[in-house]
Amino acid sequence: MTAKTGIAARAALIGLLATSALAPVRAQTLPGGFVYLRDIDPSIIQDIRYATANNFVGRPLAGYGAGECVVKREVGLRLKAVQQELAAQNLSLKMFDCYRPARASLDMVKWSQNGHETAAERRYNPKIPKTELFRLGYIASRSQHSTGAALDLTLVDLKADNSGKYDPSKAYADCTAPVESRPPEGSVDMGTGYDCTDVKGHTAAPSISPDQRAWRKRLVAAMARQGFVNYAKEWWHFSLPGAGGAAYDFPIQPRRN
Repeated sequence: MTAKTGIAARAALIGLLATSALAPVRAQTLPGGFVYLRDIDPSIIQDIRYATANNFVGRPLAGYGAGECVVKREVGLRLKAVQQELAAQNLSLKMFDCYRPARASLDMVKWSQNGHETAAERRYNPKIPKTELFRLGYIASRSQHSTGAALDLTLVDLKADNSGKYDPSKAYADCTAPVESRPPEGSVDMGTGYDCTDVKGHTAAPSISPDQRAWRKRLVAAMARQGFVNYAKEWWHFSLPGAGGAAYDFPIQPRRN
């Protein structure tokens, strides 16, 4: 290599590196039909709880490498339509869970069999031993979430003060307690916290207030207008019939711009 060609090669390499640094990084490659909800509608609020320690297991679940909502494209488009309707009422959807890697469900199984319960775990399961959660249908070893067609969500009143943050050092009351005693979720009062394994968390529970019942009905109705079906034992859980299929186990990775 001559001096001239060496200088030219180095210049070309420097130019290539500079161009690469400026070029946008491609998003994680998802299986066909899956999308990041943020790419469909970035206005939908996300608080993916299984990517954090703020959940009934008390740590991030296996496969949750990022707090991102991943769904089937059709599901995402219908969520966008729900969000557009709610926005006109100064409301927003808030996602707690979307696609769930199959390994995360197996992680839940192992957790339920580990033989002990912490105070934080009992906030979510105040009356039911965690060994009974699968038998009673609160947790599934094979979840609809792993198909990309099931969702956990709530409503946010955009006019309200939603600034409260979860403090892991604080001794909160259990998920059935009045909203001011429960861990803050930055959402309307649905009568229980998210993932509350209690009859009070059943969508049609008789023991909630008229206002709480009205919020639940409002969420169910808004989702139903786009074809989503609620799970009767969990006011927060919805699925889109026909949009599922095979279960997947790819991990959730950060979305890149």
